[in-house]
Amino acid sequence: MKFWLFSYLLVFAISVNSQCNQFKMYEHFKIIEHNDTINYHAFTPGGLISKQNLLVFIHGSGARPFFEFFTEKGKKYRGSSMPFKVESIPNDYAFVIISKKGIPFCSDSEEEFKASDAYHVNLSLQYRVLQVDKVINDIVKNYIPKPKKIVVIGHSEGSDVVAKLGTLNSKITHIGFWSGSGNSQLYDFPLFIRKDVLQGKLTEEEGLVQMDSLFTQYKAMMNDKDAVDKKWYGHAYKRWVNFSEPPIKNLLQINIPLYVAMGAKDTSVPIESTYLIPVEFIRNGKENLTFKVYPNLDHSFNEQLVDGKKKRHWNNVFVEFMNWVNKN
Repeated sequence: MKFWLFSYLLVFAISVNSQCNQFKMYEHFKIIEHNDTINYHAFTPGGLISKQNLLVFIHGSGARPFFEFFTEKGKKYRGSSMPFKVESIPNDYAFVIISKKGIPFCSDSEEEFKASDAYHVNLSLQYRVLQVDKVINDIVKNYIPKPKKIVVIGHSEGSDVVAKLGTLNSKITHIGFWSGSGNSQLYDFPLFIRKDVLQGKLTEEEGLVQMDSLFTQYKAMMNDKDAVDKKWYGHAYKRWVNFSEPPIKNLLQINIPLYVAMGAKDTSVPIESTYLIPVEFIRNGKENLTFKVYPNLDHSFNEQLVDGKKKRHWNNVFVEFMNWVNKN
């Protein structure tokens, strides 16, 4: 169930003086070809050409800038869809993030950011894969010609992207598949309906009604595959159809080291779907998979505390992942 594939952190900022200027630690690059522009951003103290390794992060769904400032009812707010603390990035790595089409790196406005039509028209699995593929190739060609390691992490919707990318770009050495389904995203929703029935939140009859309604919705989307003016859970039909490809089909084609990380308390992606991955790897005799479930963590690797607050464990997962990278 991927309506919020990355938790968008929104906090009241008592004082934000420098706004977007505070992110000057990032270098900004463009790839322009065939009337298309791909914008990517690199955290590289010492410059991109000084690094030996490349770490690319593919973030999840949503039409949000990586950083956003806006005013509402006289209060200044800050939002972020970038979960990493840059100080946790190893010194010998260039850390790269890629903007979605029509979405700026940072937005500072009197109103909350609203995506243009360009975002919805271009949002597809194929286009996001193309973006990352071109960025990796551009960096290797122009800045880091012989990287020792190229590590790519895809989180949530980004996990679908990295699974597909792993079948196409042979330069990648390690893949992180985080908080993603093994099966089609469209299979997530029936699983959640059944879980609600089993937990007593729905009767069997109510579950069947919801299931029938869901399948009617799926048929409507499949009959209008390129529609960007029709939405379901905030995403265009085109997006849902394009991201309905089961990641397991791509993951099984990957032969480099693969690290799957999943929070057992994830309420955006059913862990039952993710368990398809180790089952299929075992069934197909593949041994390049490391499969890690974090018992108390949610979709964004947060832990729900008894006082209602959340404790972030993203950096802990990242450190464990990078230790794995160094050993594989």
